[in-house]
Amino acid sequence: MGKMVAKTGNEAMAEAMRQINPDVVAAYPITPATEVVQIFSTYVADGLVQTEFIAVESEHSAMSACLGAVATGARTMTSTASQGLALMWEMLYIASGLRLPIVMAEVNRALSAPINIHCDHSDTMGARDSGWIQIYSENAQEAYDNLIQGVRIAEECLLPTMVMADGFIISHGMESMEILEDKEVQDFVGEYNPSSTLINSEKPITMGALDFTDYYFEHRRSLAQAMIEAKEKIIKISQEYSHLSKRKYQLFEKYMLDDAEIAIVVIGSTAGTAKVVINELREKKIKAGLLKIRVFRPFPGEELKEALANIPVIAVLDRADSLSTMGGPLFIEIKSSLYGLEKQPQVVNYIYGLGGRDINLHHLREIYQDLQSLLKTGKVTSLVKYLGVRE
Repeated sequence: MGKMVAKTGNEAMAEAMRQINPDVVAAYPITPATEVVQIFSTYVADGLVQTEFIAVESEHSAMSACLGAVATGARTMTSTASQGLALMWEMLYIASGLRLPIVMAEVNRALSAPINIHCDHSDTMGARDSGWIQIYSENAQEAYDNLIQGVRIAEECLLPTMVMADGFIISHGMESMEILEDKEVQDFVGEYNPSSTLINSEKPITMGALDFTDYYFEHRRSLAQAMIEAKEKIIKISQEYSHLSKRKYQLFEKYMLDDAEIAIVVIGSTAGTAKVVINELREKKIKAGLLKIRVFRPFPGEELKEALANIPVIAVLDRADSLSTMGGPLFIEIKSSLYGLEKQPQVVNYIYGLGGRDINLHHLREIYQDLQSLLKTGKVTSLVKYLGVRE
């Protein structure tokens, strides 16, 4: 039986970590993720968890410590943001390449320069090809729920998993949410019993060996296959969690999409603001809809293709810029997934909210107005727009 509470996103993720009770947490504090491990460290100090907490001198060391811990069979978690994630970069690839199921609470923040501590998705979009599963959250409730599911997902897929919350918007915004009983969470995640570890003398293994032209390619191919197979496992675990929590989780969420003529595709907290605008438009008999990406890695391309196939006009909103001159990372992947449809939708891109710039109801109404014009004229005046920027 759940309990209603008021928590910020950071508090919600720290609470999930307390209920998960991991064996090891190694972390270095960085805004806006500092509170996650700061709050969790008080749980350790107060004896509320049996976790070994490792305070390190940098994020590179934090991920290095996580690698060592999980390789010995310890359920292992960490938390970071922005430059901290960037400093973990080479270790992210080692975690996925060695198939080590570390779970990370990641609070999205812009990357320098210029220095900025506020939200955008540049940090995790930069890590999109590192072999980590990526799950984005709309609010504190989803950050809590996704982090609990992330443990099962990482351990069943044997892939490290990061769960995201928008910096300061979710991380520091207080919301009402429902938490599960401790036992419900512990029963859901179960005990971590890896099939092989570095300290199992009965079944010795080698990790981190040199791997030249003879086998490197095969190992990378097996990592790609793991990501392909992860999708079905994520769906199964999400269904189990939905049954437990009574909250529905899938690879993505459709909001008034099935009969929509104009729709936006978005990640994270902006989805909640967009739903308000869609409700307004529906009252005016305008067929507007939304598709919110929850699982970005593995990318659910075939499922998205089916969900968006009959929407004539689509806007993809990116809170990160790929700097490729071809639009944001989400836009490029959505366009790619829709390639081959018999009837191609018109798809445009809006890059917004970089460095924490607000996106409000007015901005979203403006986007839907643009889509209505595009629906009437069929003429794309600009494929990529920068929303709310002074130019």
